[in-house]
Amino acid sequence: MKTEILIPSRLFPGDTVGIAAPASPFDAETFYRGVDVLKDMGFNVSIPDDVFAKKGYLAGSDRHRAESLNRLFADRNIKAIVCAKGGFGSVRLLPFLDVETIRRNPKIFVGFSDISALLWALYSRCRLVTFHGPVITTLGSADQETKDALCSMLLSSDFRLEIKAENGITLRRGSASGPLAGGNLSTLCHLAGTPFAPVFKENILFLEDRGEPSYKIDRMLFQMKLAGCFEGIAGLILGDFQDCGRLEEILKIVDNIFKAYHIPILAGFEAGHGKRNLTLPMGLETELDADEKAVRLQVTGKRFLAALEMT
Repeated sequence: MKTEILIPSRLFPGDTVGIAAPASPFDAETFYRGVDVLKDMGFNVSIPDDVFAKKGYLAGSDRHRAESLNRLFADRNIKAIVCAKGGFGSVRLLPFLDVETIRRNPKIFVGFSDISALLWALYSRCRLVTFHGPVITTLGSADQETKDALCSMLLSSDFRLEIKAENGITLRRGSASGPLAGGNLSTLCHLAGTPFAPVFKENILFLEDRGEPSYKIDRMLFQMKLAGCFEGIAGLILGDFQDCGRLEEILKIVDNIFKAYHIPILAGFEAGHGKRNLTLPMGLETELDADEKAVRLQVTGKRFLAALEMT
């Protein structure tokens, strides 16, 4: 069965971007620096009155954060949603997502790190293309390439994009195509065994992480492998593994765990927790060319049929 993927409409200068706080609380100064970047791009920014709510290590209670996110999707004046910060807490919102409201109001949704739980849930449950990209609290200090990539993705009337991994490493040669999916390894690993467990069959899988020693990278990948998360994947892209030890050791771990998978693998892609965090549309049909160290996306129009069964 083929199911319809929802591709959100592009933005225009002057459109309103809403800010969501689905995870950890954050510093006001850092937050407003990121908001200023969105304004400099030509967007109006809508900041909920309770965006600075705090409950321990969370930006408010689970219900509060979920209801705020659902309201942003329901608000027809809000054309896109950018998350304020990752950290922790997104997974706690998954049971409270208003799937029907989100499907009726598809819009651009941007975030990374802990927000990967929402990126996956919105794609797998709502069939919404989401965007793995900077959050507000990283946007203010982001390099120009990161800002340009986000702005270009928000304003594009269609998706025709080739991203070359300038310092990429071809771990396994070849090319493959399929919808792009994935995000932060630690976050996705903790979804295994839940009703939101990631199944990446026929997808080009993207993974990144930060601050995890190599043995934990090994453990998380092996757990996901045992859980069947990687069965039938079309290809693998590794983003930044910031402060995770020697890259050579991580690549050996990946090569070992995926040795039985006959797929192209490209490492060194500039997305994730590194200095540069290029925006990637999660759910769009993607070509991975590991030989050319390139990722290509080309989709025009509002909707297309995914080559995945409804999960």
